[in-house]
Amino acid sequence: MRTRGLCVRACLAVLLLAAAACGPPVDLSKNLQVVDVSTGWFDLGVVNGQTKLVPIVNFKLRNQSSQSLPVLQMNVLFHRVNNPTEWGAGFLPVTGSSGLAAGATTEALSVKSNLGYTGSDQTRQEMMQSKVFVDATVQLFAKYGSTQWAKVGEYPVTRRLVNN
Repeated sequence: MRTRGLCVRACLAVLLLAAAACGPPVDLSKNLQVVDVSTGWFDLGVVNGQTKLVPIVNFKLRNQSSQSLPVLQMNVLFHRVNNPTEWGAGFLPVTGSSGLAAGATTEALSVKSNLGYTGSDQTRQEMMQSKVFVDATVQLFAKYGSTQWAKVGEYPVTRRLVNN
């Protein structure tokens, strides 16, 4: 009987230590900083006989918290400014189980929309200057481990061609 009580207490101690080691959840909207952001339009080349331009965002992430962020992921949503409906999206696994250490910054990350504009008889610059061309915005959402998605940034997509 005494052995059973010791086993239960030992298990509880391990659980309490594990819970304490994890720390409180990190609020990514306040503690994950998006840095070195640049946006523009990426030339996918000729697709189905037409030139295709898609919005792109390049950025880095800095962990401002005091905890590592394991299994950090990004969900990137593109919208046309005149329409709140999602226009294109991209998912990006940022780190594995090793996580993004406290105070660390990722390498450069890049996400292109799967949707964009096509044109057959216009140059890329003419496409972007067309009266039917609608500007876009990009929203960045992040999560780590089993936490919920948190919005960490929103940026206009600049009307300029970018290589990547």
